[in-house]
Amino acid sequence: MRTLAHISDLHFGRIDPAVVEGLLADLIVNRPDLVVISGDLVQRAKVRHFKEARAFLERLPFPYLVVPGNHDIPVYNVFHRFIDPLRNYKRFISRDLSPFHVDAEIAVLGLNTARSVILDFSHGRINKAQISRVCEVFKELPEHVFKVLFTHHPFLPPPGAPETRLVDRHRLALPALEDAGVDLLLAGHLHKAYSGDLATFHTEVARSILVAQASTATSTRTRDEANAYNLIAIDAPRVTLEVRAWGGGGFVHAAASTYARSGHRWVLQERDSGIHPEMMTPSP
Repeated sequence: MRTLAHISDLHFGRIDPAVVEGLLADLIVNRPDLVVISGDLVQRAKVRHFKEARAFLERLPFPYLVVPGNHDIPVYNVFHRFIDPLRNYKRFISRDLSPFHVDAEIAVLGLNTARSVILDFSHGRINKAQISRVCEVFKELPEHVFKVLFTHHPFLPPPGAPETRLVDRHRLALPALEDAGVDLLLAGHLHKAYSGDLATFHTEVARSILVAQASTATSTRTRDEANAYNLIAIDAPRVTLEVRAWGGGGFVHAAASTYARSGHRWVLQERDSGIHPEMMTPSP
């Protein structure tokens, strides 16, 4: 079995220090095999914000993979936004924009969907070279290896909000993800925690793919949802997606969904909500 901690949208520069300390403490208790960070490490792509994010990463006692988000691109420095949009990200966080981990049980690949050249660069995009990389990395792996792809921008909208904009060119990517045998997609951006099967929305997909979206882990920009992260237990063919949310004095179990693969489909086995709504109050 492998355990992943999926955290997203840290937004250093606009964080709650108590939540940051609580997150680190909860990770230490749960001891994930790998931490996956799906973008927006900072609020604005300023040096001091990236230094704070770097200090946080250095305190993680576990291996981690990370990709940038749209907030990691400068807003006001137009020159750097177009000439070298991830200059500070690469300086302080990582020069690898497509990190990869593989072992005997899991393979995890990250893709950078942040773009500075599109009109509204809060939105993301996947390109043909990245789609090819997914195929190259995953298709040669044994079938029993659980394959995880993570991006900042989502492939699946929240429940009840089908109009939510998804990562651009997702329809071009979906057949490749299916063919490459991707089992799980992780993303952030929306500051909402939810999970589901990609095939329930993208009905053209024949091989279902699980999706776990993460809320903001430490930012005060909670959008009426508590700070939270995902703790994912992978014991193929079963996967449990747990949401751990800030309850005021620490992170606690908020909800969990367990899925089992049956042929080419993921079947929901169990779903629970572990705490009362009042314990999910966002940080002030």
